[in-house]
Amino acid sequence: MTTKTSLTLAFLLIALALAAGLLLSSQLPDPMPSHWNAAGEIDGYTSKALGIWLLPLMTAGLTLLLALIPLLDPLRANIDKFRPLYNLFIIGFVIYMLYVYALTLASALGWQFNMSVMLLPVMGLLFIGISFLLKNAKRNFFIGIRTPWTLSSDSVWEKTHALGAKTFLAGGLAILLSAFLGENGLWLMLIALMIAAFVPIVYSYILWRQENS
Repeated sequence: MTTKTSLTLAFLLIALALAAGLLLSSQLPDPMPSHWNAAGEIDGYTSKALGIWLLPLMTAGLTLLLALIPLLDPLRANIDKFRPLYNLFIIGFVIYMLYVYALTLASALGWQFNMSVMLLPVMGLLFIGISFLLKNAKRNFFIGIRTPWTLSSDSVWEKTHALGAKTFLAGGLAILLSAFLGENGLWLMLIALMIAAFVPIVYSYILWRQENS
């Protein structure tokens, strides 16, 4: 997928989501729910106007930032090698954010659900998508597992990201499984997140020490 195509699709999705929010405006309460605690219960509210506009605008801003990041990287040529996959990741990120927006509107309309549990399936899919991105990422300063040790060596980068792809894939599958465990699945999600993120960092240091011993 080209950058132009991904941005066009991303902003079309954001525009459609915002249009849905505006169409539902007369049915939404003021204030409306805006924050949920770890148990998935509403614990914060915001004005209706902010509730309708904030998340779509935030998603649009982050989409632009993600699209511009490769242009700032001194190793841009390396990013170009996996840019089509990165563009797909941007679309996945936008879908995730708009799913959160849809849940926010649904909650404001009176639908009863546990926000944390509802987020688990899409978080699992997002992690699986990240695993494919890590598997193909080449050394750069913005995208991937960026430690002092991966950035200093192509070999450490490649081996760390090969492992990171596996830990994020396993983490994503674990999070998908946790969606069937209800509120108890939140603990499995937290464990999966810590393992997926922490193990590759430690591994990159071990590889660097071996390479420089």
